[in-house]
Amino acid sequence: MSIAWKEIKKNKMRFFILGSIIFLVSLLTFIISGLANGLSQDNAALIKDLPNGQFYMNNDAEENYNLSRIDNKLQEQVLTKHKNAAALSIQMGFLNDESDKQRSVAFVASTNSKLFESVAPGEIVLDRSLEKDGIKVIDTLTHKPFNEPLVVKDFVDQKKFSHAPVAFLNMEDYKQMYRAEEMQLLFIPGADETLNVKELQSFSNKEFLSTIPSYSAEQMSLNMIVWFLIVISGMLFGIFFYMMNVQKIGLYGILKAIGVKTSDLFKMMWTQMLCITIISLTLSVGFSQLFKEIAPKDMPYHLTNETTLQLSIVFLMIGFIGATLSGLQIKKVEPLQAIQQGEV
Repeated sequence: MSIAWKEIKKNKMRFFILGSIIFLVSLLTFIISGLANGLSQDNAALIKDLPNGQFYMNNDAEENYNLSRIDNKLQEQVLTKHKNAAALSIQMGFLNDESDKQRSVAFVASTNSKLFESVAPGEIVLDRSLEKDGIKVIDTLTHKPFNEPLVVKDFVDQKKFSHAPVAFLNMEDYKQMYRAEEMQLLFIPGADETLNVKELQSFSNKEFLSTIPSYSAEQMSLNMIVWFLIVISGMLFGIFFYMMNVQKIGLYGILKAIGVKTSDLFKMMWTQMLCITIISLTLSVGFSQLFKEIAPKDMPYHLTNETTLQLSIVFLMIGFIGATLSGLQIKKVEPLQAIQQGEV
């Protein structure tokens, strides 16, 4: 430990450069991960906030909830048997405010359930983002094909679907608005509550999210960038410590000649890696949290403590692997040959 720390103090600039690179790479990784989580919430908060359970849609819909239709008799049977179940429909649409300005929303209607907002006929409950746009409780909104006005009853927090604020409707209003007689989906909360109906296809919460085209493509792209950055950081560790070990072949030979074990040399290298990585990660975590405060309010940024901890552990593991692989040459160092070679 003391030898490792002495070398860090002696070669401050060398380790400062490595620490700066790790800081920048990890900071970029945290920020992109925060954006990925933020976009995920902005795209599907309505689904992500539901308890774990099973979604069901018609087999003929071919995993497209817009094409799914649940038979009314089957719906009634399921809701009677499973008291916590709900039938729901989701449709993208538009609302016009009192100044006739058009707003894009995701209409959601459901049967009576604690999982979704209870809305009376002629009323509507909106995501709070629309309140920031100037819409107020008791405002009257309209939907062009639907002749009846809709009065704003209340606002709810963080209810988005496909990047649009959710508008909760009464089920009968929804059916009149879209000329629909059947609901699109069934949802049964609880891992043990399952249906065995050949006409229906089941999806877990995560599987249902993958049926939303924009969600899958968006998350796959951002997660790929995050993992590329993690791999790059591992390569940086390996290259840096490899070059350092090449330069210190003679020193390692002398240390081995006076009785220092190979395991002690590895411990010295791991100690240096841990010092640089922990300092860099601490700074990058702090700056990534500060970014949340200075980022534009409209930017969907959501970096949880769990995600931060997971990425930090991954960075430490990658640093350990990269440093260890680069240090395998230490085992091959012969004291006499290294001393004769001298330090490069």
